[in-house]
Amino acid sequence: MLFDLLERLTSLTRVWFRQHPLLADIQPIQLSALMYLARCNRYSNTPLAVTDYLGLTKGTVSQSLKALETKRLIVKSPDARDKRSVHLELTEEARVLLGAVMPPEFLRNATQRMGAQAVELESLLAELLRNVQRTEDVPSFGLCKTCRFHQHVAGAPFCGLTKEPLAHADIELICWEHEFASET
Repeated sequence: MLFDLLERLTSLTRVWFRQHPLLADIQPIQLSALMYLARCNRYSNTPLAVTDYLGLTKGTVSQSLKALETKRLIVKSPDARDKRSVHLELTEEARVLLGAVMPPEFLRNATQRMGAQAVELESLLAELLRNVQRTEDVPSFGLCKTCRFHQHVAGAPFCGLTKEPLAHADIELICWEHEFASET
């Protein structure tokens, strides 16, 4: 039953995106890549991280990223330390586009009608996702603030993995390197 409900909501979302006039020139995989890039941190905005997050082949993702670059929705920039790596950044046009279509209007309206139940549902779905991520061999792609490497040094956010300070906004972003803290 849960699977059926999740599948139906996913189908409705795909239909809504496909019919949205602002998304007529955007393929579903391209939109998924844009949504991920809008939510990920500076360690996670690489083509390989996008590939891992979407669970697709490198070739498929590479072609989609090229199309987004052609549409001027993303720009590539070389990594400051490793010139072989590139980072993907959303353009202002992409940010405006995502702001206009996210969250889907039908979902926003439904959650408003649900009131407090929507907050409870979101919490339960987040726990379901965490449960799957902890028990299955899948990358967590969790928020920085929930990672075992997240620390505070001199009262400021700090990544214990990269040994770099973080901006306060960074801790709300998705990280490819995320690992859940040990449960004791």
